[in-house]
Amino acid sequence: MKSQKSIAIVRGLRAVSDFEYELQMALMNRRLDSDIETVFMMPSEEYTFLSSTMVKEVAFFGGSVKGLVPDVVEKALKEKFKDHKLKSKS
Repeated sequence: MKSQKSIAIVRGLRAVSDFEYELQMALMNRRLDSDIETVFMMPSEEYTFLSSTMVKEVAFFGGSVKGLVPDVVEKALKEKFKDHKLKSKS
């Protein structure tokens, strides 16, 4: 955070189950450095089911993540997993 000259960490909360972990992380970060602020944001309803793990898994198996992530992320995931698609077809 300091190397990026950031003033806050932004974290998303999809469900109540996320809150406990994220609260622990925010409190530990604050204990390590009292200048660290954490901001929690809630997603719109259409994205509450979504996790980065799920998106990466879909992309890994060649599924479309269009509309779930920004175009630049979709392109990066395709590039990252392109070799896997080639190996699985062989």
